[in-house]
Amino acid sequence: MKMAPDAAMVLAAGLGTRMRPLTDDRPKPLIPVAGKALIDYTLDRFAAAGVDRAVVNVHYLADQMEAHLAARHAPRIAISDERDLLLETGGGLKKAREMLGDAPVYCANTDAILLDGPGEEACARLAAAFDDEAMDALLLLVPRERTSGYDGRGDFDLDADGAPAYRGDAPSAPFVYTGLQIIRPGVVDDGPDGPFSLRLAWDAAASAGRFGGVVHDGDWMHVGDPAGLAEAEARLRAGAA
Repeated sequence: MKMAPDAAMVLAAGLGTRMRPLTDDRPKPLIPVAGKALIDYTLDRFAAAGVDRAVVNVHYLADQMEAHLAARHAPRIAISDERDLLLETGGGLKKAREMLGDAPVYCANTDAILLDGPGEEACARLAAAFDDEAMDALLLLVPRERTSGYDGRGDFDLDADGAPAYRGDAPSAPFVYTGLQIIRPGVVDDGPDGPFSLRLAWDAAASAGRFGGVVHDGDWMHVGDPAGLAEAEARLRAGAA
């Protein structure tokens, strides 16, 4: 029987430099998008998906983050404090390792908002596709044409077995990583001390044949800069009208 994760890692410690001047006096996850803090879109999704506890890493203007998160009741929040050193995605997961345990967890960035399509909700789609015996990481991907606030060339293709294949030297790739995944926390155990990217863990999972991808059937709004923020707000307000 497949079981959805009941814990999550929320990567919220970045500096938000591309969002300046809006991040001069607040961390990017607290920027309001259509009246709601960016991080709360992620946390509300996790709460609705049955996540009981979420570990959130903090660094820039960490006191503001802690004050905001203290007001939440679901999911239960634990803070992974990176005030002394920003550890990047892999290092952040490794620092939170003891709080997360060994079972697979949801893991999400906080610079995007997902809109669900007609099929399964994003977390449910991941949970249904995650094979606990055969996977260490499963990424939620979205077609490039279903993005806003994104001007990149795509991140991945999918091979015949459904494993993400990096774009590499290709001029473009059809799928973008949404920032949401299910990952086994132990994949970072062999990572270096200090800052490192989760791509090291993905590479290890891929080398072992334990790396997967599933395609979201809704839209993905990247909120990485003021232009992306404006696009997301317009989309959300139009949907609420």
